[in-house]
Amino acid sequence: MGRRRKPQLFEQVHFTGIADKGRSVGRDEQGRVVFVDEVAPGDIADVLVIRKKKGVWMGVAKEFHQYSPDRVEPFCQHYWHCGGCKWQHLSYEAQAKHKEKVVSDTLQRIGKVDVQKMLPIKAAEKTSFYRNKLEFSFSNKRWLTREEIDSDVSNAEDVLGFHRAGAFDKVINIDKCWLQPEPSNELRNGIKALAIEQGLSFHDAREHKGFMRQVMFRITSLGEVLVLLSFHEDKPDLYKPLMDAILEQFPQITSLHYCINTKLNDFLYDLEMHTYAGKGYVEEVLGEVRFKVGPKSFFQTNTHQAKTLYDTVVEFADLQGTENVYDLYTGIGSIGLYIAEHCKQVVGIEEIPEAIEDAKVNATLNDIENTVFYAGDVKDILTTDFADKHGKPDLLITDPPRAGMHAKVVEMLLQLESPRMVYVSCNPATQARDLQLLSEKYEVIKSQPVDMFPHTHHIENVVLLQLK
Repeated sequence: MGRRRKPQLFEQVHFTGIADKGRSVGRDEQGRVVFVDEVAPGDIADVLVIRKKKGVWMGVAKEFHQYSPDRVEPFCQHYWHCGGCKWQHLSYEAQAKHKEKVVSDTLQRIGKVDVQKMLPIKAAEKTSFYRNKLEFSFSNKRWLTREEIDSDVSNAEDVLGFHRAGAFDKVINIDKCWLQPEPSNELRNGIKALAIEQGLSFHDAREHKGFMRQVMFRITSLGEVLVLLSFHEDKPDLYKPLMDAILEQFPQITSLHYCINTKLNDFLYDLEMHTYAGKGYVEEVLGEVRFKVGPKSFFQTNTHQAKTLYDTVVEFADLQGTENVYDLYTGIGSIGLYIAEHCKQVVGIEEIPEAIEDAKVNATLNDIENTVFYAGDVKDILTTDFADKHGKPDLLITDPPRAGMHAKVVEMLLQLESPRMVYVSCNPATQARDLQLLSEKYEVIKSQPVDMFPHTHHIENVVLLQLK
């Protein structure tokens, strides 16, 4: 058996920036780089190194010699355990500054992308209660702190909240979450109390039993409320009294849904959704466009900043009303529908068929007649034949998932030679990779970060490219 490495102590680590997954990055006096959670840029601390992963040191702060001037007191009572809003201990001004630097470094320093103009970040006006959608999990096991474990506290407790990272079978009970506006907290706490009152069992992820599994809330800027409950078994004698009690206690619910999930995983979007009461959807508005949003709809979770993001796309697109626009990875067509009034035609492609059905419904809802949407993988649908059928794009908008664009898609974009391209990304690293590949024929005119998720490391970035 190999001997276990003795933990090392890196002394006087100066933390200077934010790195992957929201960790802070610092160097000790010997120049060794280490990544640590729950510290802030500007802190100086001794760090106990716990592992080396892919050549990178990871550690925990043991003793602080200096605290960052950007530190603030986290406002959420669950901050130290939840792990959802990892940057609450940093002032929002500092968060925005570091996110701006992450985009700049990722594109220019690491990705070696030649960007003509790096624009300052568009920070969020609302830094709490900004999400329109949240999911919570029921569990019969509560996550315990180290102190509680050492004190032999039992974790057998019915709770409703978030899974801590790495704890699939335990949940941190949440009393008040600062991410979603009311009646979110009122609904969560009320539904939990009703389930306990009716003697309904909470889910046990290890034993794979227990009736109550998840609840999801959508609360729109128009004040409409959608509630989706996930049950482990199809037992109407159990869920009907609960649903009726929920409707009685919360008459403000616009649409109440349920699904039955007997699977080992908590993924809901491959399940059949049942409307128990209400119109089956809620409505949201972005600019002049109204959207029907159902329990399965893919919609930007920060409505206010989604408008900021889409306004940036409109600004970069600089449409004159005559353009043929391709909108790749269109989702429910939200960007395409948002810009439709500014161009001649929008052609959208999206892999998820249900999202495309939503896009078509929302086009009809808004009397938008110059859009056409296709369901399928972009790499399979976007071909020269497709371009021959729909006309060469004057502008191409792409908003891929975190993995970025498939190599075949990049290849096709280089063939299509759209005069301009707007690339929206939720991952600057894969965006930088794609921009490097596109640099064969395109120059990057400008880059605009937009903060959609305050207190987290997530950042959106919009880039304008022009054919050389």
